[in-house]
Amino acid sequence: MRMKWSIWLQAVTAAGLLAGASGSAAAVLLYDQAGQSQPPPQQGDKSKTPDVTPLTLDAPAPVNAEEDAAYKAFQAVNQNDSAKKIELGEAFLQKYPESRYKSPVYGALTYAYLQAGNTQKMQEYGEKEIAIAPNDVSTLALLGQTLPRGLHGSPTTPEAVQILAKAEQYSKQAIEITPTLQKPENLTDEAFTSAKNQTLAMAHSGLGLVYVRRGKNAEAIPELEQAVKIDPNPDPVNYYLLGMANKITSHFDDAIAAFNKCSAMAGPLQGTCKAQGEDAKKLGATQLSAPK
Repeated sequence: MRMKWSIWLQAVTAAGLLAGASGSAAAVLLYDQAGQSQPPPQQGDKSKTPDVTPLTLDAPAPVNAEEDAAYKAFQAVNQNDSAKKIELGEAFLQKYPESRYKSPVYGALTYAYLQAGNTQKMQEYGEKEIAIAPNDVSTLALLGQTLPRGLHGSPTTPEAVQILAKAEQYSKQAIEITPTLQKPENLTDEAFTSAKNQTLAMAHSGLGLVYVRRGKNAEAIPELEQAVKIDPNPDPVNYYLLGMANKITSHFDDAIAAFNKCSAMAGPLQGTCKAQGEDAKKLGATQLSAPK
């Protein structure tokens, strides 16, 4: 049980920071491209959220001592050493393709490949993980947030439409399942609440960005508001997206507030958010704000 929750806590804490950093430039491009394309057809969820089963299953009994030792060696690698984690994880799965440990290995490799900047492999292992552990909310939320941040160009291409549909499905599943999880005995209430909130923040962020990419800014606003509200460490990308969505829908005061939050955070979006905040002030002084 401790093993699975340890992976979850590591993933949700670091993945938000990683995805936030890698998504900054892409977030700016989203609105640069917004006027050049029409939103794709709305995609519905193609699968039902499965019945909730315990996320924190105990580590399965080893098939043999050698396999057990190989898994422990993989587990012992520092989470920040993504290259070593990937090396040992890939070797483990090649040698033990049907291992009872493959679910936690898939989950750890999903995070490791994100950390290494390989979103294609991140998606591959993330989808393998949720195929066998459909209620793994950390992986669902991670995919839901990261997939739309990795999109470039028009959101109406067949590939983009498919990615956005997947991100919407994964985010909604994480939002539905996470509140139903039971706290394991080895976690404090504070740690459990923080981990759940980080997971939900990623899921709401992903869903909000799906709506942004489809040109549905009014629908994106409540999702992005929820993301920044519950995130223990708010992501400046979400404040930027929230500011742009409010600006486009003529909610200028809310846009200014979001841009001010973003510009107060050190990082690549700081200057952009400051400039956008000034622009929102000018628009608010010359145009009527839309009612909420």
